[in-house]
Amino acid sequence: MYLLVMVLDDAARLSEVLAAWRSAGVPGITILESTGVNRVLARQGPEVAYARFGQIFGGGRVGHNTIFSVIPQLETAHKVCSATEAVLGKLSEPHTGVMFVLPVALAWGNSLGGADQGEAV
Repeated sequence: MYLLVMVLDDAARLSEVLAAWRSAGVPGITILESTGVNRVLARQGPEVAYARFGQIFGGGRVGHNTIFSVIPQLETAHKVCSATEAVLGKLSEPHTGVMFVLPVALAWGNSLGGADQGEAV
């Protein structure tokens, strides 16, 4: 099993990317709002007072979405990457996102295909 993670640059594209992941065979996806250091540092400029005023009313949020899921095999990751790039364009292009896969040594939970007792996967 593997942990598939994507940091999506444009949060406005989230629904499209989620649909692509689902169509590529990922049934369970977790989404977190996140931001990168460059965006945080950009908020330190002289216009920061105006940005915070805008955030009070919900218009000033600038960030990413971090999307992740435990997947059964690397083949699924390749399918998800292709489906995601069909939506966003090549991930090597600026302002698309970054995606990576990590091996999962142990997993618990009903949706993890039998690895719910802390079994090595």
